[in-house]
Amino acid sequence: MNSIKSVPARVLSRRGGHSLEAEREQFDKSQAVSISKAINTQEAPVKEKHARRIILGTHHEKGAFTFWSYAIGLPLPSSAILSWKFCHVLHKVLRDGHPNVLQDCQRYRSNIRETGDLWGHLHDRYGQLVSIYTRLLLTKISFHTKHPEFPPALEVSDEVLEKTAGTDVNNIFQLTVELFDYLDCELKLSESVFRQLNTSMAVSQMSAVQCRLAPLIQVIQDCSHLYHYAVKLMFKLHSCLPADTLQGHRDRFHEQFRSLKNFFKKASDMLYFKRLIQIPRLPESPPNFLRASALAEHVKPVVVIPEEAPEDEEPENLIEISTASTTEPQVTSDIFEQTFGPPNGIRDDRDAQIESLKKEVDMLRAEMEKIKLEAQRYITQLKAQVNSLEGEVEEQRKQKQKALVDNEQLRDELERLQRAKQDSDRSQRLCAEAEKKANATEIRYTKLKEKHSELINTHAELLRKNADTAKQLTVTQQSQEEVARVKEQLAFQVEQVKREAEMKLEDQSVQMEQLRQELDARRDELDQAQRSLSHAKKAGAELSAQVEALHAEKEVLRRSVSEKECELLSTRGLIEEKELQRSQEVDKATKEIRELQGRLLEKSNQEQSLQQKLLDEQFGILQETVREAEDILRDAVAKLDDPLHVRCTSSPDYLLSRAQAALESTDALEKGHAQYVASMADAAGLVGALALFAHLMADTIVNGSATSHLAPTDHADRLMETCRHCGQRSLDYLGELKDKQKLGHAKLGDVRQALQGVLQLAQELRPKSLDIKQEELGDMVEKEMASTSEAIEDAVRRIEEMMSQARNKSSGVKLEVNERILNSCTDLMKAIRLLVMTSTNLQKEIVESGRGAATTQEFYAKNSRWTEGLISASKAVGWGATQLVESADRVVLHTGKYEELIVCSHEIAASTAQLVAASKVKAEKSSRNLARLQECSRNVNEMAANVVASTKSGQEQIEEKDTMDFSGMSLIKLKKEEMETQVKVLELEKRLEGERVRLGELRKQHYGLAGAYEAAEEGEAKPAPAPRRGILKKPPLAQKPSLGEPERDAGP
Repeated sequence: MNSIKSVPARVLSRRGGHSLEAEREQFDKSQAVSISKAINTQEAPVKEKHARRIILGTHHEKGAFTFWSYAIGLPLPSSAILSWKFCHVLHKVLRDGHPNVLQDCQRYRSNIRETGDLWGHLHDRYGQLVSIYTRLLLTKISFHTKHPEFPPALEVSDEVLEKTAGTDVNNIFQLTVELFDYLDCELKLSESVFRQLNTSMAVSQMSAVQCRLAPLIQVIQDCSHLYHYAVKLMFKLHSCLPADTLQGHRDRFHEQFRSLKNFFKKASDMLYFKRLIQIPRLPESPPNFLRASALAEHVKPVVVIPEEAPEDEEPENLIEISTASTTEPQVTSDIFEQTFGPPNGIRDDRDAQIESLKKEVDMLRAEMEKIKLEAQRYITQLKAQVNSLEGEVEEQRKQKQKALVDNEQLRDELERLQRAKQDSDRSQRLCAEAEKKANATEIRYTKLKEKHSELINTHAELLRKNADTAKQLTVTQQSQEEVARVKEQLAFQVEQVKREAEMKLEDQSVQMEQLRQELDARRDELDQAQRSLSHAKKAGAELSAQVEALHAEKEVLRRSVSEKECELLSTRGLIEEKELQRSQEVDKATKEIRELQGRLLEKSNQEQSLQQKLLDEQFGILQETVREAEDILRDAVAKLDDPLHVRCTSSPDYLLSRAQAALESTDALEKGHAQYVASMADAAGLVGALALFAHLMADTIVNGSATSHLAPTDHADRLMETCRHCGQRSLDYLGELKDKQKLGHAKLGDVRQALQGVLQLAQELRPKSLDIKQEELGDMVEKEMASTSEAIEDAVRRIEEMMSQARNKSSGVKLEVNERILNSCTDLMKAIRLLVMTSTNLQKEIVESGRGAATTQEFYAKNSRWTEGLISASKAVGWGATQLVESADRVVLHTGKYEELIVCSHEIAASTAQLVAASKVKAEKSSRNLARLQECSRNVNEMAANVVASTKSGQEQIEEKDTMDFSGMSLIKLKKEEMETQVKVLELEKRLEGERVRLGELRKQHYGLAGAYEAAEEGEAKPAPAPRRGILKKPPLAQKPSLGEPERDAGP
């Protein structure tokens, strides 16, 4: 502890200069990174270092507010693995986090329950586990909220357990039932996990299996404590209630004992748990609650977590000085200099102090472990002795009760004998014997009483020893907490230096992992394609093997025929006496030859039938595909006349892309058709091309119908007829494919001609605003960016003029407010000007990198939609700057409202965001200009926020607020004023609601005007046809409409 006091004074003085806001921002950033890396969709266990940082964060802020602020934003319904890891991290935070975490989690019970209910209704393996885990967490939160004496880690002494249970039998009974329910939830989760896994030694080393097994470490810790408390309470219940009453409790406990023992045995056999946790062993049989002395035989199961770090985590040094690189972020170097002072390149005494502190902490930790183990062992021995003595006292108490009962019986018998003494002398003798027996019993009772007193004294002495031991353990724990505080101070000083580097390394590792996952996905796709190819090859190999087998049989038959002929030739040389026998053998050989030839012919027929069957199967697959394609096209053609399809709309540009894709698919279809005609044993190419053609053609027909809903009547009718003709030509082509005679002569010329007609009509239906020449489109971009820059510079000049006028015409508070507002507006204009310049540079970089051999105008024409987005965003920025200057002018001259300036600031922030989004579409992620543009966007948002803040503060300074003094009013007048005020409040609320409705209608009309086609050109007297109801139209080049612009889409 003395080494802490020797820290240089300049280090302590610099610590006080830390900004609390910077520290909070750094803390939030670190927590966000840890949460995102601990709770993700990768099927791997949660890393201990990320969970530890989250737990330390709860102790740092004394609650789980930051954790839940990020957790509620996680997309838990989208991934079961994400929900599973969220439950795991929440379980660890509940157990090891700050005590206030329980109250914070109580407020989010509904979120946990909704997640469990969602995954409980889905048939997903992880989803079922998530549903069970959420029920366990809800049970845990409810139990510890109801019984605050039990911390979420479930570590309480037997004295606290006795105090919580109390002496009321009903309370003990209820607490035991709740503990059983708690333990049931834990065991159900473990059983569900093991039911889904193969618990062999090799399987437990897979990351997917470890992802499921990792939460069982907390389950093992909880179950050990719950089992111990259940045993203690069951013995206490049996000392208060009859055994028959508790038969149900005993049966339930025995079932839980068997499940828990099986769970511990399975976990102990798995290699994954052996290096992470030391699992206790339960006795072979459950405790006998009918025997009170059996409590002394019960040993509390103790779970030990090893302190050494896992192999996959890198050791964290306290300070890294020599490895600092010049590319380290400025934030890290500033924090390092604020904490430790500027580096002088010389190893001073602080390194030696830190090393000595580390060694001292390690020594103290080792000593603390030894002391804890010795104290635990000593306490266990004392408890065992106390339990055995209590058992002996209980037996003596029973003997005492029996002696008292016998004494009472003897006394009653003595009284009866005394009453009968006058009747018989024999009664007198019996009475004397009874008195002697009673005296002997009293003597025995006196001895038992003395023995009982000795046992009570011994018990009290053991309790005093136990209290002394507990005090020693408390002192040891205090010293351990002091060491932990020192370690946390050192870790907090160093953590700020290492966070940024760790975050970069972890981000790179996440990116590498994502790249690996994408590579694995591509490999899986390649493997799947290879497997399908191998299946086809196997089928061909099987046919080849059958043919080879037939050839082998044929060869065998030929050999047998030759052998028979040799035998026939050999028989001719025999003597005449065996001529009859030879003729018989020849006949027999001839029959065998005929049989073999018949078999050979049969095998040849089988080979031909297999070949024909293969051709028939390929043709059948083709026919099924053709029928499916016909159904798809008929369904698409039927939608042309479907009244429900009238509300579906599409754009000519999208129709162009779909028709072009369908036209390109005809080439692949023609190629597949040629391959099939050349070799009818393989129809795979034609089937795939035919399926693609059918879907693209159907998509073209449906989108053509949807586009016709937006077009004028003439074009709409022509487009509908062309789409119908296109579908009919496609069906005719498919009909030719169904006929074997016409299959080889099927042509796609009519289909291509119909698609060309669709393309031509879609080109005619494109908006007139898009018919801009390449040169005009390219020049328009440069002109709009230049005009935007000029508008911003003009706005800066006007603000400077307004500043000089305000200084001449106003003074005092108004001058101060005007200067603050105009200065913030000037800063905003400068930030916008810098953003426009950066956007121009990024645009040039995109054009240079993307145009290739084409010219700039050709690149703009090729990417016309992107170019129009840039033009629209640039116009919006220039318009917003002009409106801001006009609003600021009116505010300075006291003819406008402060709210106008606030709305203009918000509008500028939105316009700059639109410009950044339009620039980011085609920019590379590694572009420096893109990074500068994003930084400029953030700067614009900050400047806009400054404008809003300065406007609001100025408004509060200038506006006078009446003091509310109602002391001179009577009761009646106060009631009257109250009613009038309520009337005003209702009027203002009604007016506010009306303005909100008006704002909604204005926005709706704005969107409608921005999305309407220019239905007619200038100079045409013929009015444009009214748009069909409920159909949105593609917007022209966006212009900011004024508030007084007439409604162009209104009907007659």
